[in-house]
Amino acid sequence: MIARRPRSLWWIALALLVATPAFAQNPAPAPKMDPTIRRNAGRAVDDGLRYLRTTQLEDGSWSHSVGITGLALRAYLESRRAYNESDGAFITKPVQFLLSHVNKDGSISESVQNENYNTAIAMMALKLLNNPAYDEILTNAQKFLLDLQIEENEGYTREHRYYGGVGYGGDERPDLSNQYMAMEALHAVATDPKNPVWERALIFINRSQNRSESNDQEWASNDGGFTYMPGFSPHGETGSYGGMTHAGLISLIFAGVDKNDARVRAAYDWIRANYTLDENPGAAERQGLFYYYLTFATSMHAFGEAEITDTDGNVHNWRNELATKLLELQDDDGSWINKISSRWWEDNRDLITSRSVIALDLAVQ
Repeated sequence: MIARRPRSLWWIALALLVATPAFAQNPAPAPKMDPTIRRNAGRAVDDGLRYLRTTQLEDGSWSHSVGITGLALRAYLESRRAYNESDGAFITKPVQFLLSHVNKDGSISESVQNENYNTAIAMMALKLLNNPAYDEILTNAQKFLLDLQIEENEGYTREHRYYGGVGYGGDERPDLSNQYMAMEALHAVATDPKNPVWERALIFINRSQNRSESNDQEWASNDGGFTYMPGFSPHGETGSYGGMTHAGLISLIFAGVDKNDARVRAAYDWIRANYTLDENPGAAERQGLFYYYLTFATSMHAFGEAEITDTDGNVHNWRNELATKLLELQDDDGSWINKISSRWWEDNRDLITSRSVIALDLAVQ
């Protein structure tokens, strides 16, 4: 265990990180994927992982960040090669980097400002290793995330718009992206479905969806999509957008909401009405584009449909189309980067390559 490091601005970089879908509920049926695209996607994953080998730092990290290191490590662990600690230092060193940032309160983070994101991402990576040596660390991290949720013990009533939400840890304002990350990690470590954390979380999730029948906030419209937090979108007013709608859909699923529930169907209908892989729909200037690709892959894999029929009647094989788009965007060195917008550190090749590899792994599963 080590003492906390000084606060950093990495929480900005991690504001739209996403976790792995390995623990998603209702996995998709056998993929109906074009075999040529599938082979090319597998090669692209290998190229992306080779690129990450070249940028791994001496301390085992990527970009000196717990969050980015956790994502890169998961990209290796979830790949078709099924890398593990027996493969050598390129796996064991990032594991040790994560362990070196375990704090006394159970968090796994190099800063206070992004404790939720870092802890959740590190939990996902450590859980994938299936190593009993990390069980106590995971238990303590689970307790840390549970304690982050805004509820009565912190002086909030159910009527407050923040009730049930989770923020960065150093930021008292919760958001759906942080909520999604925490819920996925809690789901990964098999948090009891009867734990009140899920019911409280649903209150916040409902209040982030533009669906007035389940959202009791006056600002809510009725397109079924999700915004960043109750009453706010970084892309203007309270508009729904792609990254958050996919995060909202998977959050509903993790909270145990049935696939045929009206909230789930409304989110899926928004996705059908705004289906595209050319941009993050509803977001400005392709901001958060690769966050969108990863949440897209995560939610579609968990939703369990091999094809999406948009509201114009066009049928989309999401696996083929997502893989084709990511192949198109991959650079010759095997990496990915958002060349249009650097917002939320989408100009960090370690971060964006890790997201892209995980998204491709989902497509070929």
